[in-house]
Amino acid sequence: MGKQARERSREMRKAQAAIADRRRPLVLGGVVVIVGLLIAIAVVVVNAMSGSGSDARNGALVTPRGATAAGALAVGQAAAPVRLEVYLDYMCPYCGRFEQANSAEIDKLLADGTVRLELYPLAFLDRMSQGSRYSTRAANAVVTVFDREPGKAMAFHEALFGAQPEEGTEGLSDDRIAELATQAGVAQNVVDVFRDRIFEPWIAKSTEAVFAAGITGTPTVKINGEVFKGDLYAPGPLTQALVAAKGRQ
Repeated sequence: MGKQARERSREMRKAQAAIADRRRPLVLGGVVVIVGLLIAIAVVVVNAMSGSGSDARNGALVTPRGATAAGALAVGQAAAPVRLEVYLDYMCPYCGRFEQANSAEIDKLLADGTVRLELYPLAFLDRMSQGSRYSTRAANAVVTVFDREPGKAMAFHEALFGAQPEEGTEGLSDDRIAELATQAGVAQNVVDVFRDRIFEPWIAKSTEAVFAAGITGTPTVKINGEVFKGDLYAPGPLTQALVAAKGRQ
């Protein structure tokens, strides 16, 4: 090979090396971008898999333990001869009157195995709490207790009605709701979960489904699937109807 050929060969090798050097950062950058994308995807997947719906803002629908497919919270013995459905809103003043008249008798019928209670905590009266969404906040707290500490749920449910705010007000504060739960014997680690709003999507879905199925207001009460048309606001008539329903089984 002549001197000029050797020089051309040497220059070509230098040029090829320079091109390779210029390409190397580009390739490396592409690898970094790809790795970064893979990491980002992995983080999203892990977050999605680990998200149990502990924050309602992620839109996760979490069904509470003990809930029926229709969206009720079931209390009492599954084999009880009488099924009592109660549709309520914690802001509804008529629901408060119903509870005052009937809760003690319902508790007795639950205890002796006559009744299986199915509570539907609805949130259609959020519009009546000056933007505080009291119906949803109260219902979420109750559903959380049913899910985490069901033995305390009815006491808390009754405590909320015992301290029921007037319709059209802001309702009880989150701190007051938590205080009532603590007074009802709910463990602090359960009370602390209220703020996570775990069950708000489930409550919204249940409320929508209930009204789509024909419920038009609260309280609505059914005995073995039939709407009770007696007096809801005086002690006695509902109890008599429940005992009579047991006798027909």
